[in-house]
Amino acid sequence: MTVFQLNGAATSTLGDAKLPLVHVLRNTCDAKDVRFGCGAGNCGACTVIVDGVAQQSCSLSTASIDGSSVLTPSALENDPIGSMVLQAFLDDQAAQCGYCINGILMSLTALLKSNRQPATAQIIETLNRHLCRCGAHTRILRATELAIQRLQDKG
Repeated sequence: MTVFQLNGAATSTLGDAKLPLVHVLRNTCDAKDVRFGCGAGNCGACTVIVDGVAQQSCSLSTASIDGSSVLTPSALENDPIGSMVLQAFLDDQAAQCGYCINGILMSLTALLKSNRQPATAQIIETLNRHLCRCGAHTRILRATELAIQRLQDKG
């Protein structure tokens, strides 16, 4: 049995401990906000925050999160930094098709939780783990800068 916190709620699963976390989140926990992309750790669509670190859930076994705290995109609206990132993306219309954006929001939220004033190079490095075919990169960077500005203004 794997026991973990999912968006603040105690959760357990009896499934195959070697099963990729993305499948448990989507199929067992009904967390459809976690996207399945490539299944090989190349696109970033399935990114979640595990114990404060953005990780691709297709590359994690279910057993590896035993005792951990897992946040999915649906937790962002109730998180002070996540909600600010989410609002900046909405205000700047940074998403186009919306498929990759959930993973991007998770990675940027984890980054800003650990560093409220990241250098542009750090932001780009964080985003390099995500495949976005829509060409919304400029808007994504602009929305990230807006979220950083709002975090600084809030203090």
